[in-house]
Amino acid sequence: MRWRRQGQTHRRAGRRPLVIGLTGSIGMGKSAVAAMLEQQGVPVFDADAEVHRLQGPGGALVPLIEARFPGTTDAHGVNRQKLGAIVLGNKTELVALEHLVYPVVAQSRQHFLRTHAARDLVCLDIPLLFEKGGARDCDVIVVVSAPIWKQRQRVLARPTMTEAKFRAIRRLQMPNHAKRARADVIINTGLLLSETRTDVRLLINLLRAGRRHSDACDDQLRWDQYCDLRWNVGEGQQMWDDWRGQCLHQPAIGAIQASDA
Repeated sequence: MRWRRQGQTHRRAGRRPLVIGLTGSIGMGKSAVAAMLEQQGVPVFDADAEVHRLQGPGGALVPLIEARFPGTTDAHGVNRQKLGAIVLGNKTELVALEHLVYPVVAQSRQHFLRTHAARDLVCLDIPLLFEKGGARDCDVIVVVSAPIWKQRQRVLARPTMTEAKFRAIRRLQMPNHAKRARADVIINTGLLLSETRTDVRLLINLLRAGRRHSDACDDQLRWDQYCDLRWNVGEGQQMWDDWRGQCLHQPAIGAIQASDA
């Protein structure tokens, strides 16, 4: 895991809850990382899952999509194969679909944030976080990344996936190197699953410690100063130890147990 805070600003982090923006290209392991966040007690809004729900039987998007793309829905909701055949590779039709989908999903996202307003951390799992401007609504941007060969291997193992479809999807997404350059945190899923799980746990420990410290200290330690920490678990556990050592005298941080490291 690489902490790459460049001093960029997203949403004002002093508000509760702190919003983690989780993104990554297809096949990078984002869903696995989202599940690990949930295991750490962080509520996750899964944009893909929400779209599936809204396009399922009785979903709010079904009549809207049928009106614009006749013949692409049935008793089971939206037929994604039929709809995909129309919009993939056709920019005009894809934009038309996005104009239907994004406002409805945005309403669901706002409902999620209201529901979890009292939590310390929440996560927005959004594949096109950068492409559609969602990063400005987040406090910390986490990009999930893996080597291209691993990405290709994962994606082509999916049912109904083809090489041509994979290439078409990749063309719609920001290149991985560009996402990494804009990330606050990079989580590498090309490692053992246990290593990725450790990185996620350490990240959440950091964010929760910073959240508590910011709430307790106000101007004594600004959140922006906390975010200036350059964090790279893979290159040095010492950075974590040094940061904890500086903060252990603060009551808000003293509750972190050695087992968390």
